[in-house]
Amino acid sequence: MEITKIVITGGPCAGKTTAMSWIQNHLSRLGYTVLFIPETATELITGGVCPWTTGTNLDYQKCQVKLQLVKEELFEQAARTMPKDKIVIVCDRGFMDNKAYMTDEEFAEAVASVNGNVVELRDSYDAVFHLVTAAKGAEEFYTKENNAARYENVEQAIKMDDALIAAWTGHPHFRVIDNSVSFDEKLKHLMNEIISFLGIDQKIETERKYLIEYPDIAWLENNPYCRRIDIVQTYLNAPEGTERRVRQRGEGDHYIAYETVKKPADEEGLKRIEVERRLTEDEYLRLLEDADETRMPIHKTRYCLTYEQQYFEIDVYPFWDDRAVIEIELSQNDQRVYFPPEIHVIKEITSDPAYKNAALALRRV
Repeated sequence: MEITKIVITGGPCAGKTTAMSWIQNHLSRLGYTVLFIPETATELITGGVCPWTTGTNLDYQKCQVKLQLVKEELFEQAARTMPKDKIVIVCDRGFMDNKAYMTDEEFAEAVASVNGNVVELRDSYDAVFHLVTAAKGAEEFYTKENNAARYENVEQAIKMDDALIAAWTGHPHFRVIDNSVSFDEKLKHLMNEIISFLGIDQKIETERKYLIEYPDIAWLENNPYCRRIDIVQTYLNAPEGTERRVRQRGEGDHYIAYETVKKPADEEGLKRIEVERRLTEDEYLRLLEDADETRMPIHKTRYCLTYEQQYFEIDVYPFWDDRAVIEIELSQNDQRVYFPPEIHVIKEITSDPAYKNAALALRRV
């Protein structure tokens, strides 16, 4: 059984309700069983439990996060009983959405109230897709009429949209769907991103990598749309032409481990077939025993940065003090990339084998 849990999030009046119908129709035709977890905030607010009816906003948020996690647990439990091969659980908002409605101190208390940590709670979802509010770029379509729980005006909606993007930045598969096209095209873009992530059999990713000047670390760490992630990547023994690795990814004392197997899907090396699975701690330690002794573990600091509805990953290595690598996954090979002005590109290295992590890990004799 294959169970995938994704989040559809976004600012107010972004099109989530219609998107759910598109997801149901398209994924069902592809053979998936689709389960939907309704938005918890709407359920509570329309039922009379609101930030302004409870004692404090934190009192309300603690109720919301607990109910949200219980619902997700029950849906996953039910999914495991279903005689289906491919199940997608679609969450109408996920845990990190709550951060946009709290101070940092309140959010820390809410996380503690469910005995969790940010890394595990954020990365428990396989992918996150953010629909940008109509208040950004499609103002004429912004309305509060179709959701009784919506109260934001245009300016508040834009601020909330920005806060939600900042809250989810750091997730390993986060995509932002903007309003640069018509609403139908926006939903087609969403579906293409979801289908690309799921794949019929395997995920095929298109990525671009660039060598950049050593970035301004203070700017990155003070940017609300940037999140620092620590990564340890160990390469395993694998057949010729195949890359096999395990990765420990997290923040502070909290980490999640993955195994990834990659094979090239085209001659240029832009597209690769990628199969990834999350590991338990025991599985991770067991796979480390099959480490490729010709390569050293790669330690790097990754800065996940959202800019102009694009999701960049900047890797800073301890053995370089004059350069770094920036990477972005694209939905199309010819898609244009817009870099922040603070990032200075030296050259593209997508197809340069010397800058691949597997090459950087080679032990020097």
